This record gives sequence, C-alpha cells and structure tokens, in this order.
Amino acid sequence: MSEASAESAVSVREFRAGDEAAFRRLNEEWITRFFELEPKDEETFGDPQGKILAQGGRILLAVDRERAVGCCALVAMGPGEFEVAKMAVTPEYQGRGVGRLVLERTVALAREMGARRLYLETNHALEPAIRLYRAVGFQDVPAERFTVSPYARADVHMEMWL
Repeated sequence: MSEASAESAVSVREFRAGDEAAFRRLNEEWITRFFELEPKDEETFGDPQGKILAQGGRILLAVDRERAVGCCALVAMGPGEFEVAKMAVTPEYQGRGVGRLVLERTVALAREMGARRLYLETNHALEPAIRLYRAVGFQDVPAERFTVSPYARADVHMEMWL
C-alpha cells in the first residue's frame, strides 16, 4: 500500500507495531501549537492499537526514508462510516503536498474498505486544513445533523459521501 509522491521521497504506509511514538509526536506537535491536549487525545495516543485498529479502523503514516512525517486515521463510527481523525504533518513538511497525499490515500483506503461516509471534526482556526478537506471533497455537515464532540476544540464538522 505504499504510494510515492512525485515531489519527494515521501510514501504512505500502514501503521505497524513500533509506530505509536511517531503517531503521538506528530499529533502532539500540532495540537499543542494551537490548543491543549484533551482527555480523548491522551486515550487515543495511549493505545492506538486498541482505540483505533482493534475497533476496525486504520492508521496511515507518511514517511520519508522511514521517518514519519505525517499521519491520518480512519476511526470506525458504525457500518460503512469512519471518522477521518488525527491527521498531522510535521511542520518542516507542511506546504509540500504531504497532507494531500496522506488524506487522498486515507479516502482511497476508506473506499476499499466499503465506506459510504467519512466524517471529520476540526477547528475554524485551522484554515489550511479546512481548505485541503474541501479541495478533496469534504463539505460542511448541516447543523441539524451535528453530533456532540468529545473535543472542546471541534467547531467545524465536515463529511464526504462516497
């Protein structure tokens, strides 16, 4: 499942044992730059195998010469529905297409898994991320279908129907 970017040596691969620290590092970098870590973050970072993978989800890592430089998770929400979560790109790789690469591969993986709907939560202050989500096909969730988020920082809700 490796896919190389035309711009660099970055490829995308599935999460494997030993990737836990990189997954945590990548996400803590962006969260602590803009917000505070929340209990749900700690729960997920403390056990990505149990909280994401064992529940039917997947995690992809963008790597450059085996160094994790980005990630994105599919968290199972219900039959045919996944949350796109824990998407991160390390600062020195931002603006190089790594986020688009890992997000597009995550959407493709969701299709391969038979997903019908993808959902995500973000924050209005993360404008580059929101632009990327829209460019890939996510749209705002109508207010009448908002669900309560476990994250205080989540004030933008988006979805993509596949």
